[in-house]
Amino acid sequence: MDNMGSGEGQGQILQRFPEKDWEDNPFPQGIELFCQPSGWQLCPERSPPTFFVAVLTDINSERHYCACLTFWEPAEPTQEGACTEGAPREEDADEGGPVQLSPATAGPPGQLFAPKTLVLVSRLDHAEVFRNSLGLIYTIHVEGLNVGLENVVGNLLTCIIPLAGGSQLDSVEDGVRTISLGAGDRQVIQTPLTDSLPISRCSVALLFRQLGIANVLSLFCAALTEHKVLFLSRSYQRLSDACRGLLALLFPLRYSFTYVPILPAQLLEVLSTPTPFIIGVNAAFQAETQELLDVIVADLDGGTVTVPECVHIPALPEPLHSQTHSVLSMVLDPELELADLAFPPPTASASSLKMQDKELRAVFLRLFAQLLQGYRWCLHMVRIHPEPVIRFHKAAFLGQRGLVEDDFLMKVLEGMAFAGFVSERGVPYRPTDLFDELVAHEVARMRADENHPQRVLRHVKELAEQLYKNENPYPAVTMHKVQRPGEASHLRRAPRPFPRLDEGTVQWIVDQATAKMQGAPPAVKAERRTTVPSGPPMTAILERSSGLHGNSARRLEVVRNCISYVFEGKMLEAKKLLPAVLRALKGRAARRCLAQELHLHVQQNRAVLDHQQFDFVVRMMNCCLQDCTSLDEHGVAAALLPLVTAFCRKLSPGVTQFAYSCVQEHVVWSTPQFWEAMFYGDVQTHIRALYLEPAEDRDPTQQVGEAPAEDERSALDVASEQRRLWPTLSREKQQELVQKEESTVFSQAIHYANRMSYLLLPLDTSKSRLLRERAGLGDPESASNSLLTSSMAGSVAESYDTESGFEDAETCDVAGAVVRFINRFVDKVCTESGVTSDHLKGLHVMVPDIVQMHIETLEAVHRESKRLPPIQKPKLLRPRLLPGEECVLDGLRVYLLPDGREEGAGGGAGGPALLPAEGAVFLTTYRVIFTGMPTDPLVGEQVVVRSFPVAALTKEKRISVQTPVDPLLQDGLQLRSCTFQLLKMAFDEEVGSDSAELFRKQLHKLRYPPDIRGTFAFTLGSAHTPGRPPRATKDKGPSLRTLSRNLVKNAKKTIGRQYVTRKKYHPPSWEHRGQPPPEGEEDAISVSEELEPSTLTPSSALKPSDRMTMSSLVERACCRDYQRLGLGTLSSSLSRAKSEPFRISPVNRMYAICRSYPGLLIVPQSVQDNALQRVSRCYRQNRFPVVCWRSGRSKAVLLRSGGLHSKGVVGLFKAQNAPSPGQSQADSSSLEQEKYLQAVVSSMPRYADASGRNTLSGFSSAHMGSHGKWGSVRVSGRSGVLGGDVGSRLAGRDMLAPPQANGAPPDPGFLRPQRAALYIIGDKAQLKGVRPDPLQQWELVPIEVFEVRQVKTSFKKLLKACVPGCPATDPGPASFLRSLEDSEWLTQIHKLLQVSVLVVELLDSGSSVLVSLEDGWDITTQVVSLVQLLSDPFYRTLEGFRLLVEKEWLSFGHRFSYRGAHTLAGQSSGFTPVFLQFLDCVHQVHLQFPMEFEFSPFYLKFLGYHHVSRRFRTFLLDSDYERIELGLLYEEKGERRGQQACRSVWEYVDRLSKRTPVFHNYMYAPEDTEVLRPYSNVSNLKVWDFYTEETLAEGPLYDWELAQGPPEPPEEERLDGGAPQSRRRVVWPCYDSRPRAQPDAISRLLEVRAAASPPLAEPLLWAAEHPRACFLVGKVEMLIPARGWVVRCKQLW
Repeated sequence: MDNMGSGEGQGQILQRFPEKDWEDNPFPQGIELFCQPSGWQLCPERSPPTFFVAVLTDINSERHYCACLTFWEPAEPTQEGACTEGAPREEDADEGGPVQLSPATAGPPGQLFAPKTLVLVSRLDHAEVFRNSLGLIYTIHVEGLNVGLENVVGNLLTCIIPLAGGSQLDSVEDGVRTISLGAGDRQVIQTPLTDSLPISRCSVALLFRQLGIANVLSLFCAALTEHKVLFLSRSYQRLSDACRGLLALLFPLRYSFTYVPILPAQLLEVLSTPTPFIIGVNAAFQAETQELLDVIVADLDGGTVTVPECVHIPALPEPLHSQTHSVLSMVLDPELELADLAFPPPTASASSLKMQDKELRAVFLRLFAQLLQGYRWCLHMVRIHPEPVIRFHKAAFLGQRGLVEDDFLMKVLEGMAFAGFVSERGVPYRPTDLFDELVAHEVARMRADENHPQRVLRHVKELAEQLYKNENPYPAVTMHKVQRPGEASHLRRAPRPFPRLDEGTVQWIVDQATAKMQGAPPAVKAERRTTVPSGPPMTAILERSSGLHGNSARRLEVVRNCISYVFEGKMLEAKKLLPAVLRALKGRAARRCLAQELHLHVQQNRAVLDHQQFDFVVRMMNCCLQDCTSLDEHGVAAALLPLVTAFCRKLSPGVTQFAYSCVQEHVVWSTPQFWEAMFYGDVQTHIRALYLEPAEDRDPTQQVGEAPAEDERSALDVASEQRRLWPTLSREKQQELVQKEESTVFSQAIHYANRMSYLLLPLDTSKSRLLRERAGLGDPESASNSLLTSSMAGSVAESYDTESGFEDAETCDVAGAVVRFINRFVDKVCTESGVTSDHLKGLHVMVPDIVQMHIETLEAVHRESKRLPPIQKPKLLRPRLLPGEECVLDGLRVYLLPDGREEGAGGGAGGPALLPAEGAVFLTTYRVIFTGMPTDPLVGEQVVVRSFPVAALTKEKRISVQTPVDPLLQDGLQLRSCTFQLLKMAFDEEVGSDSAELFRKQLHKLRYPPDIRGTFAFTLGSAHTPGRPPRATKDKGPSLRTLSRNLVKNAKKTIGRQYVTRKKYHPPSWEHRGQPPPEGEEDAISVSEELEPSTLTPSSALKPSDRMTMSSLVERACCRDYQRLGLGTLSSSLSRAKSEPFRISPVNRMYAICRSYPGLLIVPQSVQDNALQRVSRCYRQNRFPVVCWRSGRSKAVLLRSGGLHSKGVVGLFKAQNAPSPGQSQADSSSLEQEKYLQAVVSSMPRYADASGRNTLSGFSSAHMGSHGKWGSVRVSGRSGVLGGDVGSRLAGRDMLAPPQANGAPPDPGFLRPQRAALYIIGDKAQLKGVRPDPLQQWELVPIEVFEVRQVKTSFKKLLKACVPGCPATDPGPASFLRSLEDSEWLTQIHKLLQVSVLVVELLDSGSSVLVSLEDGWDITTQVVSLVQLLSDPFYRTLEGFRLLVEKEWLSFGHRFSYRGAHTLAGQSSGFTPVFLQFLDCVHQVHLQFPMEFEFSPFYLKFLGYHHVSRRFRTFLLDSDYERIELGLLYEEKGERRGQQACRSVWEYVDRLSKRTPVFHNYMYAPEDTEVLRPYSNVSNLKVWDFYTEETLAEGPLYDWELAQGPPEPPEEERLDGGAPQSRRRVVWPCYDSRPRAQPDAISRLLEVRAAASPPLAEPLLWAAEHPRACFLVGKVEMLIPARGWVVRCKQLW
């Protein structure tokens, strides 16, 4: 050993026997690495001997089993380390002696020990014999037995091992061999009965014990689907057993990738290989495996399996997965089934570990039999002689099993293991084993036992017995007698090191044995080959089509009758049946029936039809092919392929058009795999015919997977017979058969070159591109030439896929592309089928001539086909798009069907039937749009538009429809949106299934982008303006630091201000509304001149950009509103600011305390910033109580927070015994929270000096009643109303005035003067059992609130009530009202209004209220927003409502992205309309108080539409923190983007308000101090017309640019001077927008003013003195509020 300097050495082979390699088995190189996988190292103490078996794989994929026995001997400083290894076998063995390492450094005073390894290398797997043999050699050495080691090694090298297949031999002695190595030992060697069955011993059972069922199933699926699997364990033998067990589970498939059960440390870089592997590594090197990103790691010692995020392991298909899991549970835990029995039977003895191992393997053997049942019916016998060539028809197998979309089985069939399975087991004449019998004869039994666990378990035990017998054919003789060393023998000092053996003596023994064996006859393995049973034919487990298209005998009869009518010339009868036929053809049986019936009408491979017959046949063929995938898993295209070259029509003398020119648009024709499967199937048919009499030839229409008739033999049976006879044939006969088969393959290759040119060359070959991939995208000039079909015989697709065998044809001609495609096909199939190189070269010469000849034929056909009249279809109407909106998919022809709403279909209200409509559906980056025209000719040419934003899509499902307009349509799609639009579409016949699927995939991709940056609001304005550098993506940290510095700067700017300057609010004038304030104006928010060092950092001079950021921060909605309310300063250190009860704290400026809160918060003046961190821990999401509004009259404050944690103040109230002051201080967070609530109470003027108590710790729980002071404010359940005693309890337990019957609150005069200073409204479930002290200054109000999931469920029912999707069974208003009641939507609106009015009453009476519900960002936000809207008139203005939404919803972190499911991550959560529910509540208040709101109801609908549309960035993210991260929070301030698209919905509203008064309420005449108290009973609530109205003329009205129709032309006088011609217009509510058709008076005034001449338009202010001035314009009475509008209309008056 060389001195390495690191304590590690290098192993060296001291001796090997034999010294020269066996002729047929070379000695494996590098074996010394595997003897000590962890490295050759010295040990300070002598360890007991170890044994393990490593596996090496040579270049020929042969596995060598290396048994290593390692022991330790004292290391001598001068001795060189070495390794003695050997590999004994009956024909190959190396054996060796000691291994020793010298120390790498100077030896310490203590003794060191070096490892030596005895290695036995063999290609046979007999681990127990290896252990005994090496142990015997070690025993002789360590015990000093009087036996020569040379004799033992020589006998080991020359022992004879019996052949496998003991059951097939004549006697027991032939399958069992007893050997002795000459040391008084006796060992019995048994070989398995069947070579192909793996030997597992106990490895599988141990693997399940170590990892469990779910983990082993994951590893099983991972290995089958070619993933990388890594085992970790401290035991090398455990690693070997785990790898052995996993391979045993994969039987009958063989693992063909890298397999290293024990990987040495020096070879760890092998783990970075890109190919799959199964490798075991010592757990000591686990750290080296951490960086492997695509490796599945199984820790055998810890029992865990770690799957990286980037790795997806497909699961077993159901129900096989659940059935396998259940059976494995019964095998591993037999008592599981008896655990619940009241009188369990006596427990039977558990299976031994070896038998349990076989039972587990039997479960997986059954699993493979179920997975691969019927696989032999999908084998194609391409060649029989000289060697079988077999291919597997994967598509037919998947299709007939109904598992086309199963990811697991698809990957298994595509893997190398299954390819080896087909090559090995597809051979029809070979030895069979247990799996062949199981898959052929036991499938029916397994299917019958599926629901009988005990019968399944019985079958498993039967299989386990056979597996056990295979490994232990003669258990009675398996007795070993081998000497072992004594106890602790390794600790005794060895008399001497392991000796060096005499090579001559060993070689002499080997030569003697070799000489004896030369005269003996060679051992020949007896193989009993037989015909492999195929088993029953595969049947369809799952019908691909739905139950609606189930094929009954009646439907098949309809298909037969229609075809009979077509060929009998009864076209009228055929036309009547055609719709039913096309509907029936959705089923697989009807398609097969069609192919069989059409085949009957083909005479001598030709059937000439007239034009009508041709069109009928082509239409039915296209209908069959339109649902075919590229794999043609159901064999429909395969059955029609011979027919499309048989049916034809004569266009003119000498010009014939075949059906193939009209069915070319289907994707299946461009798939190489389809052509290969078809080719191999036809070759099999003709090869079979070579060896059969003509009468036995197979029906050409018989499909793959079908059983032949009873008197017929399948191709595999014929091949088996021929393989049996092959050795008996003469060489000349053999050569003749080989040439016949090769000629058959060659002739079929020529035939398929012609077929492929037929279906790949378009009718119009002058086009520069090939017809491909998607039907419906072709050139309209080359569309259908048929009378009745729109078959795309000459159409040309936009592109074609290189994976389908086509190259980019931009610069190449059609002929060249087709020639290359056919040549690639010919190369592949001929090479695999054994065609000679001469024939292959001849084919390559032939293909261009074939293609050119067909092109010349098509030219005449194309010329004549142009003379046929084409099918006229309505022209597609292209929709209007927004600026920046781009079309993703052009129009797909569809029919828009009625969706259950009666208005559009001319229901009970009468009117035109606008639906169904014929048109196209477009997919853009922003919307899904249908544009078309009604199919009813009586409606006239009205344009029908229905659209919704892609982001509003809530559900998409495939439907099957049959419309009275076109009963031929079958496939459809139903799209439902949360904006209450529904597109129920049926695809036109020209839209292929692949186009419809592409539409669905693109729609899903747009609906759920991976990141929020992929939404339309971001992609619309992503281009940076010229001259402005783009935002740096890595500047997140500095932006937050800039925010902090700006806070300080702003504080210094405002030194000297002591109080907040409060100004009376004046709404901006019409011209200035929406514009930024003048630069000279600053917000009058008060800040301190002294800064707390703990919260604010010293600032330096700010850059202009920082100053802009600071200005933006202070101008945020929160700060502007706090200024108006007179709340707070930035610090509490100024003495002059102490009088202010609240202050603005920047403690959250870095969003460290709560990421969902704004940066500036209102807190009590007396609370320091460093205490807020501890307070926040008591609340969910750290959302601690902050002030959001203060009453200007009563000075009561409204606070909001998240729900309480159990250890907060609720925990204090729940304490059974009065806590001592010391106990209270033990929980600092609860104490801080206690102080915080006291500070809130103290900040209220009326209660500042009421008691002087600071904590709750001194109060006894004796004052707490058993049920609490509060009754439950019930707000759950349909009949939940405000409890009758709640008002009295608020007033002091005496009912002074009952609530009013209509749901309005009781008269406020009944409230008693003695009230709590603070009421905490929380969830009853959270505050259950709370017993507050009646002397406290705050009280807990437990209420029952609905959960967010209930909102989601209610909204889904509301959607179905307003937009049913299908006509109601009992149409009428009663049905709608019943569905509306079932949704409970109005009940939830009632609950929100009820709680909000309760809070309003409390605030108005002088008590402060803390709303602390759920996490504080859903129901809490709804309640506090409604409370402020009802209490403060400012929030009922346009500007105020904007501030309210920005403050309470945006800044305080309502999760708009999560609730709107705006990204792929939120797809599973679904849409939850929390904000929409709030808008509905505002709408209900607006209806009851129409003169108190400056904004119109349209404004609410506009926000309801666009908060989910993703057109604007306003409602996209979940908090200000996320907006800062994306740089969105302040981007709108200070930027002038000119005419660019608006990024903010508020900016859009401002711009639009300058053009139209649509957002303004003309009846606005507010009362100054009015607090609104709306009625909240359900009977007082109305359904929002946002849910029910729609305009089919122009789509939703909320994208104003798209809704602007053409201006109405003025009335014109007749030329003869008569009366003016009236331009009357019929306004239909479902079609037209009535506000547009009949504009209001103010809009009319503005239009007249704009059209007036300049002298008449001089501005002159006029304002009515009376609060409501009345005047008449155009016979329309109009109310103008005195303070709402100033109208310039002197001349107009």
